[in-house]
Amino acid sequence: MDWKPFFGLPLWFWLFVLPSLIVIFCAIFKPFAAVLLKPVWAVLNKVYDLSGVVAALCMITILLIIVAQMLVRWFGLQFPGSTDYAGYAMAATSFFALAHALNRGAHIRVSILLNLNHHTRFWLDAFALFIASLTATYFARFAIKANFFSEMLNDRTQGLDKVPEQLLTVVKMVGSAPSKWGEMWANSGTDWVYTPIWLPQIAMSVGSVLLAIALWDNLIRLVVHGRSAIRMETVE
Repeated sequence: MDWKPFFGLPLWFWLFVLPSLIVIFCAIFKPFAAVLLKPVWAVLNKVYDLSGVVAALCMITILLIIVAQMLVRWFGLQFPGSTDYAGYAMAATSFFALAHALNRGAHIRVSILLNLNHHTRFWLDAFALFIASLTATYFARFAIKANFFSEMLNDRTQGLDKVPEQLLTVVKMVGSAPSKWGEMWANSGTDWVYTPIWLPQIAMSVGSVLLAIALWDNLIRLVVHGRSAIRMETVE
């Protein structure tokens, strides 16, 4: 396992131990935690909604690609890599929707044991959210690591899809120091290159991180308020 130190402590401490300690702190000091986290929860709610909007836009992108495929076929033209672009949009739709769908109760949850009584429901719900938080955090950590491996290996698509090289430079600028931006643009070309796998993998990493945050967030809300933010939509 590669858990290198971060700020003098192993990475597993920041990812698993620290959030668990925050949950325990919030369970002990509920009134103080409720006041302290109220503005944080307001921001997180907007982030979850935004992720749902991004997922919806990615779904619309799939529709537009399908329509474009139909049009170019009617006019005898070609749309190279269209199937790959649609696949990337579908993956982005799935991962960006995870956190938003969780709070809307769209994830499958077996609630037979949760409905026994209030006391049992609380502890079973807390246990389930804790295990889910650990699992999602573990997945998010290795999703991000997969991005770095793909970039290091220069892994490229096996399809016909291409992206502008300048787009890759813009994305790389986000994770680079401003002092390196000039050099990056100087080495950037104007050609279209085969899509590096790390580019569509970003959606997987971001979506996984948002899901992990949402699960820890709901666990904290549960121990503070006695209920999480997960709400089933009523269907009549």
